[in-house]
Amino acid sequence: MPAPNSTAPGVTSEVGRLRTVLLHRPGAELRRLTPRNNDELLFDGVPWVARAQEEHDAFAAALTDRGVEVLHLDRLLAEVMAVPAARAEVIAAAVDDPRLGATLQHATTAHLDGLAPEDLATALIAGVAHDELHGGRGLAYELMGRGDFVVPPLPNLMFTRDSSVWVGGQVAITSLAMPARDRESALTAALYTHHPRFAGVEQLYGPHLEHLEGGDVLLLAPGVVAVGVGERTTPGGAERLARRVFARGLAHTVLVVPIAQQRATMHLDTVATMVDVDAMVMYPAIADHLQAWTVTAGDASPDTAELSVQGPQPFLIAAAQAMGIDRLRVIDTGLDPVTAEREQWDDGNNTLALAPRLTVAYERNTVTNAALEAAGIEVVAIAGSELGSGRGGPRCMSCPVLRDAVPA
Repeated sequence: MPAPNSTAPGVTSEVGRLRTVLLHRPGAELRRLTPRNNDELLFDGVPWVARAQEEHDAFAAALTDRGVEVLHLDRLLAEVMAVPAARAEVIAAAVDDPRLGATLQHATTAHLDGLAPEDLATALIAGVAHDELHGGRGLAYELMGRGDFVVPPLPNLMFTRDSSVWVGGQVAITSLAMPARDRESALTAALYTHHPRFAGVEQLYGPHLEHLEGGDVLLLAPGVVAVGVGERTTPGGAERLARRVFARGLAHTVLVVPIAQQRATMHLDTVATMVDVDAMVMYPAIADHLQAWTVTAGDASPDTAELSVQGPQPFLIAAAQAMGIDRLRVIDTGLDPVTAEREQWDDGNNTLALAPRLTVAYERNTVTNAALEAAGIEVVAIAGSELGSGRGGPRCMSCPVLRDAVPA
């Protein structure tokens, strides 16, 4: 394994210059998608895999061209699969499935444990089908179809934002809400626990806790965290995160922001992302209606005290107050309602800031991108016609590990 990075990881904002990011290049797991299973696996269609890989490679190249170090999740995972404790943890998570029964669980464990580290990493991501399992046996195995999955694939793993998110120098390994994704956290937990790159990093959250997904967590400014509550993150998850960031001195304010519980707005970052220290791009239909509750620690012990909860009030007002600025600007996209809905569905508001006023966005959202450019935001446009079939944009596909601090 490579030696740990000399620069300690940490992220305190959405827009500090991006130095290191965790990506996952889509691979064999996308080839598992069919018209029969794509809904269950949270895709809106069956992507053209080769083109999706080309688009992702171009995304990674756009980052490296601007000085960002790109870490690849599958490569790090293969490296930690040489660690016995890490192997045992992820294999146990892979077979922890009531569909299998004890006999098939034992057979699957033996099969996975016999694989070389790189092959094991591939199997954990791409899944293991019935006819690929060496030594398969048991009643559940006999009743499965040849194409059924003993270990389901993880096609959403390319959305690395969701299974982990950094707050300051600590990493929150999240608790994913959808059954098709819950095993992703076991893989990211193995990376952060066992890879020397992350030696000594404290873990802020865990997959056994209330549902919380990284796409719902926005670091608006140092000490200010916004958490969307909707389809994927529960109020309990937002409260648990708030208590922990307060207890560890990572934030002084958490804004809890309800969003519609539907696929088009599955995460807070599907409707709003930061593009400057005091500006964001936001879905016009919700800009005037988004509300926030302001949560602070109060005076007593953060572990047991009643949190101070105030509100609701308009999100933009609550955010500006928490950030200590006059106002949080929203880039006026000038979109008519139909175009706004189309570009929101195509992740027009899901951008990845590389630095203040420099952001990555899907090229297809031409009107939103033009408005960003007109407002002084440089846009690095990337293709995403196939990547977008899983409903995620550049922010969804990236987990920043290290950003520079923004100027005070």
